[in-house]
Amino acid sequence: MVMKVLNVAEKNDSAKHIAEIMARGRFNRRDGMSKYNKIYEFQYQVQGVQANMVMTSVSGHLLGLEFPQTYKKWHSCHPKQLFDLPLQKLCKEENMINIKKTLEKEVRGAQMLIIWTDCDREGENIGMEIVSVCRAVNRNMRVLRARFSEITRPSIERAMASLGEVSEQTSEAVDCRMELDLRIGAAFTRFQTLRLQKVFPQSLDNKLISYGSCQFPTMGFVVERYKEIERFVPESFWKLKVFHQVDEIRVEFVWKRMRLFDEEIVQLYLEICQENPTARVENCASKPKSKWRPLPLDTVELQKIGNRKLRMSAKSIMATAEKLYTQGFISYPRTETNIYPKELKLRPLVEAQLQDPRWGGFAGRILEEFGGPHPRAGKKTDEAHP
Repeated sequence: MVMKVLNVAEKNDSAKHIAEIMARGRFNRRDGMSKYNKIYEFQYQVQGVQANMVMTSVSGHLLGLEFPQTYKKWHSCHPKQLFDLPLQKLCKEENMINIKKTLEKEVRGAQMLIIWTDCDREGENIGMEIVSVCRAVNRNMRVLRARFSEITRPSIERAMASLGEVSEQTSEAVDCRMELDLRIGAAFTRFQTLRLQKVFPQSLDNKLISYGSCQFPTMGFVVERYKEIERFVPESFWKLKVFHQVDEIRVEFVWKRMRLFDEEIVQLYLEICQENPTARVENCASKPKSKWRPLPLDTVELQKIGNRKLRMSAKSIMATAEKLYTQGFISYPRTETNIYPKELKLRPLVEAQLQDPRWGGFAGRILEEFGGPHPRAGKKTDEAHP
């Protein structure tokens, strides 16, 4: 009898590309209860046993924390009681309910569940949500975790060869953060809204004054920057620029005083230079300059460079990075890690770029001239990626 294995990824695009790699393009696709999350079926050997693989996905978090219905009305309790009231995890949105129904249907008769969510804390928590939904229907199945940092054939095959356990402690850390966000946000939002509506009834009568653990300090940064801009008084200045050109070589000499705020004085210096335009180089000093190899990009540096070099917003940078990740072009972009794992073989990744007409030559130089790649290692790691 062929073993049935349910595989669940974090997004439909991820499920599709993982299925394409594992099935080598030969899979059957069918609809689930959610029109956005398809089901892919194919054959594969799991730990030496032939299996009927059923691959589907969720769309991020499947369950959400909520207060009981009794306490949803603002005057049902004092805001400070929200710190102690019980919470419940529920499936709220229609699409999430349909995804849950798909999982409950597909897990029946499965001997194994493999979690393919992203390998960060949030992904671990989403994985545990999937496990809790599936175990409510099928308590006897075996649960395993696939760990991967990019959706490529070597990474997926390595993940299947080293299936492990879902980290419940990592998931519980996310639950803790989500509970704190909900309790603090709800309690302070209710408290300050009700209080300020009493103090300013005319202007705030029907307005919500929200509070969030991240939102509030971020607003502080925005306000402080706004005040700095408002306080800034522009002031005109003048400076001298000197250029010397021989053939195609053009050199700019920088004035030691940089700039002055007195136009007449600068005009006087200009006239002195124009009366005697010949200059003599009295000293020439040189010093070596090193250009450090770049560190592996973490999320913050990716957003900084994308904004500076490509003039993209943080939102569009991450949306583009997510698409590149699910299509197997880059590793998972949401990470605090700037250290390549020791087991990652970088040379084959560079060799795969040699035939590209745009950067193949550069890839060849890395391999031939530098005997590389030999990337610089950073000091940060969230241990989220294999």
